[in-house]
Amino acid sequence: MDRETRYEDSHVSIGSFVLESGEELPHVELAYERVGPSDAPVILVCHALTGNQFTIGEDEPGWWKGLIGKGKYVDTSEFQIVTFNVLGGCNGSTGPCSINPTTGLAYQADFPFISVRDMVHSQKQALEQLGIHHLHAVIGGSLGGMQVLEWGILYPECMDHLVPLAVTPSLSAYGIAYNSISRFAITKDPEWKEGYYNLEKPPAAGLATARMIGMISYRTDDMFQKKFGRKVKGNPGESHTETTYDVESYLHYQGNKLVGRFDANSYLYLLKAMDMHDISRGRDSIAKAAKLIQPNVLAISFKGDLIYPPHELEKMFSLESMAHFYIVDTKFGHDGFLVEFDKWGPLIKQQLKETLKI
Repeated sequence: MDRETRYEDSHVSIGSFVLESGEELPHVELAYERVGPSDAPVILVCHALTGNQFTIGEDEPGWWKGLIGKGKYVDTSEFQIVTFNVLGGCNGSTGPCSINPTTGLAYQADFPFISVRDMVHSQKQALEQLGIHHLHAVIGGSLGGMQVLEWGILYPECMDHLVPLAVTPSLSAYGIAYNSISRFAITKDPEWKEGYYNLEKPPAAGLATARMIGMISYRTDDMFQKKFGRKVKGNPGESHTETTYDVESYLHYQGNKLVGRFDANSYLYLLKAMDMHDISRGRDSIAKAAKLIQPNVLAISFKGDLIYPPHELEKMFSLESMAHFYIVDTKFGHDGFLVEFDKWGPLIKQQLKETLKI
């Protein structure tokens, strides 16, 4: 018989918080979702760039609903799932939209720089406030995968398993290049106003363009061709400015959809944190950093991932005895960690059974 599964959507305060840069935020809150039996082993899920704390969701399905839930690959009747909106985010955690107690106004561009390590340290303090001192696993993809790797290095004794997906030990020049174009799009929008824009009139065109740029990099050319081909919505050649092809409509839809739910400053801060991601920073080398990881590792990459090429993650864990590495055959590229759960969900389910005592 399943134990009672609770759902919690709340905030936790960790007080003042000193960032890796040395700057101090006087009051930090992290918004979180907590699902599962209160006495079950805890799994921390770390979200990607435009994700949030709603991994599972209650009134609306969460972003990893195909992987996590009652009776799914990560079973919420067996595990307690906790997800935080990252520090610097815009879904309830302290970030650029939060009120600066010094000025009484939103931080906006005055918000200090944050790193992936800052995100992890803040989550560790938040977990302690929630009475959680040990994790069965830490799981996440993309920016979430960056957090997973840092969790394993910064707090190697705090979890039994690490599951990084669709990530590399450092962001490549190719990835930084895409982020740079996205930054250019946002900061050249007339409504940008040096980051102190009217929150009711944000740099919407720039943010939408940045999202469109990202969507191109997240999937393979095969997937775009298979899904859209040269399907048209209008009359080709009728106008050089009108949206004509289905692929254009898709990108415009995705861009405008993000504008409605995400803050441009948060987007930029998180992009810069991703740029800075390099587990060897201050640790001599990737190999030496990897040796600091103690828990069992299941590392998963996705074929055709342009931003996070599989061979980089494979190389990182190739010499680690407690690590398993898999490449998922998919046409979705980087977005593979958000779809086709039947291809890789069983791997995670099996990994989580190890060391499990329920």
